[in-house]
Amino acid sequence: MLNDDEIRDTVESIAAWQVGTGMVLWFPGGHSDPWNHVEAAMALTVGGRRREAERAYQWLADTQHDDGSWFNYYLDGGVEDYRLDSNVTAYVAVGVWHHYLATGDAGFLEALWPVVDRAMGFVLRLQQPEGHVLWSIEPDGVTPGRFALLTGSSSVLHSLRAGVAVAERMGHERPEWELAAGHLAHAIAHRPELFEPKERWAMDWYYPVLSGALHGEDGRARLEERWSEFVMDGLGVRCVTDRPWATAAETAECAIACVIAGMPAEAARLLKYTRHMRHDDGSYFTGCVHPQCVRFPGDERTTYTAAAVVLADDMLKGGHATTGVFAGHALPAVVDLPEPVRE
Repeated sequence: MLNDDEIRDTVESIAAWQVGTGMVLWFPGGHSDPWNHVEAAMALTVGGRRREAERAYQWLADTQHDDGSWFNYYLDGGVEDYRLDSNVTAYVAVGVWHHYLATGDAGFLEALWPVVDRAMGFVLRLQQPEGHVLWSIEPDGVTPGRFALLTGSSSVLHSLRAGVAVAERMGHERPEWELAAGHLAHAIAHRPELFEPKERWAMDWYYPVLSGALHGEDGRARLEERWSEFVMDGLGVRCVTDRPWATAAETAECAIACVIAGMPAEAARLLKYTRHMRHDDGSYFTGCVHPQCVRFPGDERTTYTAAAVVLADDMLKGGHATTGVFAGHALPAVVDLPEPVRE
């Protein structure tokens, strides 16, 4: 695990790439997307950079569309991709709930509640009768995406649970969010045919556990079933089964999933595997191609990668806010609901 100085340096590397508007770039001169922006904000909170974290959430409030969505990718001063992504939009709920659990700031929660409320409304409009959530609305602003993604829908489930927690704390009833979460959890756990086939991708392997759709023995069994396909001992988690590419972010996220599944020893090993992707300044290279550990892409270092490592480290240390939003201690239970969401 990381010591205090290492956490400080890594969080500083994230804060250094936050621009004046509050948006956190992937890397200097690069783009940002709201999902990874929220991940960075959570790491800033963990690292004690509360002001920077709240600037990040304010950027989301300032740029949210009236329908609750955000564009997929932003540049400093512009938009790169006008697609509206359900998962990208939903994740604000996880970040807001995490920040509240870390700070106890009811005023922050009250200020961000309308943002969360609108975001969940947008996402539910993309949920299908069988429970899965279409991944996007195309850049024309009208045409829905043709399919659902297992990773994206799993993350949406996590966000819905956080959204319900925020609503309950604010004294609002959102039973439609709870029902949507139940139907989505059922689709993730029992209806793989509803999702675009991406079995070779690591995130489709561990995200159903990370989201809480699979837990306990079911979650552990899913991780163990394909462990040897995705985990390169001593190196990290492959992006895809058929290439020797390991990324620090996916390795760290898988470590979080291991904690959730009751596999702390495996989680600790995975977090240790990220060490060889750490830069001297505390930032993290996006990934390596093995066996030579050639950095890819290029020498890219990314804020979302650093953030994932910080959150995994905090999870293993039992950080209150991080375990609350990932291990589910501060989230409502998911009820498996196979019935259609609507006629």
